[in-house]
Amino acid sequence: MEREIYGRMLAWKEDPYRKPLIIYGARQVGKSYIVKEFGSREFDHLIVLNCDKDERIADLFGAGFRTEKLISDIEIISGQNVTAGKTLIFIDEVQEVPRALSALKYFCEDAPQYHIIAAGSLLGLAIHEGVSFPVGKVDEMTLYPLSFPEYVLARLGRNAYERLTKAPLEDLNSLTTMYTDALREYYFTGGMPEVVQGYIDGRKPQAIRDMQKRILADYSLDISKHAKPEILGRIHQVWNSIPQQLAKSNKKFVYGDVQKGARAKDYELAIEWLIDAGVVHKVSRVRKAGIPLKYYEDFSAFKLFLVDHGLMGAMVDAPISTILLGANVFEEYKGTLTEQYVLEQLKCYAESDIFYYDSDTSKLELDFLVQDEDVLVPIEVKAEENLRSKSLSQFYKNHADSRPVRLSMSGYRIQDWMTNVPLFAACRGVVGKENETEK
Repeated sequence: MEREIYGRMLAWKEDPYRKPLIIYGARQVGKSYIVKEFGSREFDHLIVLNCDKDERIADLFGAGFRTEKLISDIEIISGQNVTAGKTLIFIDEVQEVPRALSALKYFCEDAPQYHIIAAGSLLGLAIHEGVSFPVGKVDEMTLYPLSFPEYVLARLGRNAYERLTKAPLEDLNSLTTMYTDALREYYFTGGMPEVVQGYIDGRKPQAIRDMQKRILADYSLDISKHAKPEILGRIHQVWNSIPQQLAKSNKKFVYGDVQKGARAKDYELAIEWLIDAGVVHKVSRVRKAGIPLKYYEDFSAFKLFLVDHGLMGAMVDAPISTILLGANVFEEYKGTLTEQYVLEQLKCYAESDIFYYDSDTSKLELDFLVQDEDVLVPIEVKAEENLRSKSLSQFYKNHADSRPVRLSMSGYRIQDWMTNVPLFAACRGVVGKENETEK
């Protein structure tokens, strides 16, 4: 299965100033698969060091950081020669052996000729729990579940993908039915590679839902296995409350909806744990729209989204027939799946932090607000037929130099002050660059 991150990995391979590469991502988003594919295709030799399964790895990195000896030991353990430029060393689940993570610093400083990639599903947790991180000595990328363009590539092929991601947006209107049907499927499958592949291979919808439930069970096991006992219960409470939080009209996370009388201090650590594990995205509020947006972040108000909308559908037992066959699937559940879907495309393609806008004085609410260089891009998500955009219009009146975008089921068109982009082309609308989709 092709992934867009592959092109960025190729650029890293050829970069004369590259450093060891760390790839982040939640469990089961395909990190190990894509690195192994990359190593097999682009190098003469691939050496995989699995820190979770091979007990020898801890000993390997426990004897000091002389890079020449490390390379020699890796050759002995793997039974392969390590040749600079021709061998990729892949350290998987690197968080299980903290000294392996620390060793990346020394490879950067003393042996930059070698190609080394490290990955770990719970790496964010390890870093925030005191594991020494090689700051400034590594390159970093994040792999998310398949974006909708990646789903189109897997499901409909290269031509459909190229049209969606590169053709003038007005050229997409003639293919609205095809892309909308694919988006409906994507609402059901989500972007977990195993789930998508199962659907493409023709497995029955209930089997696909069972796969999603198994991934959710694996996430729950991760929580139980790795979380500290004193916050374990609260992590589960927050995790289980997210779909209900997003089903509200304003979708703001409210502690009292987790447990009556709850306060921020009771659940802050639980929320941070889920974010560090990569299974939850946090979108903070900004009350004032200015450049840079980060200056105006309000840490006290935020929305929480799951890592994958397909998992959300499974989590709440959303009827499969409603998603795949329902006439108003994009409006169902108060547009929760649609806003979740848009957030995932933003995570994949927007180059800056993602916020939502809520002004106490003007009572304006915008689903998302991002910064594209020195331009504010207010984004309104419309899952229903009603396309009135009162808040978006008022925001533009207050910020005439902004670039408003409405994502809806309507076709692409440019109005006097706003651009309407079809939901299936959210990857194009979120950053306002018609011919660019890669970060």
